[in-house]
Amino acid sequence: MADEIKGGVVFTPAVPAKVEEVVGRTGTRGEAIQVRVRILDGRDKNKVIRRNVRGPVQLGDVLMLRETEIEARPLTKSGRGGV
Repeated sequence: MADEIKGGVVFTPAVPAKVEEVVGRTGTRGEAIQVRVRILDGRDKNKVIRRNVRGPVQLGDVLMLRETEIEARPLTKSGRGGV
């Protein structure tokens, strides 16, 4: 949700998170990578959460997260997320 301000655009605030572990691939065709990240700033600072990421990612990368409350489901032993 972006608000227009006299020729400029203000984006929703994002929170930096550092990749600490690459867990594995997920999605129907393995198009996403599940990672564990440590929140570096904001209300949930130092919290470690699991997120799904699309595109290349490696240890030490810093991701900008729009929200830090929703966590991805853990991968099962077969490599597929599920219930």
